[in-house]
Amino acid sequence: MSYAVDFTDVSTVGLQSSPVADALAGLRANEARYFKNKYDHVFTVEPAGKAQSTIDWVHNILEKERGIVIASPPLEATAFQVQNIKMAYVFYESGLSINVMYTIDDGGKRAVGFKLSDGMEVPEELSAFKFARQKSKLAGTIRGSYFVIKNEY
Repeated sequence: MSYAVDFTDVSTVGLQSSPVADALAGLRANEARYFKNKYDHVFTVEPAGKAQSTIDWVHNILEKERGIVIASPPLEATAFQVQNIKMAYVFYESGLSINVMYTIDDGGKRAVGFKLSDGMEVPEELSAFKFARQKSKLAGTIRGSYFVIKNEY
């Protein structure tokens, strides 16, 4: 069942199996607030089992661009388009959130972003990345990094 993420009353719905469920829920709510405020988009996620095509697309980009295979199981995912940008998010049991920003127009910005929930360790498969810190009222301290996508997907 899909779930519209509420950023005023943060819930761990769908994320309960994560050891950092509260922080991951805050991270998910932080993303929901951003898209609501910037694009008036309601951030809706679905269980990983119903979002396999989105998860496969994200995993394919990670594998082909950087040889990255995420060890943690995905819990939820979403894919949507705002203006001319295709967005995809996958939330993992470890507390990791991965997003793909893929501008549809040729020459537009295309990148993969990683965000680590407060309290989780950097996954081994992402140890080569440097993570910047940002504070969030909803998610505590978020550590983030990214890389630019070079190929077409």
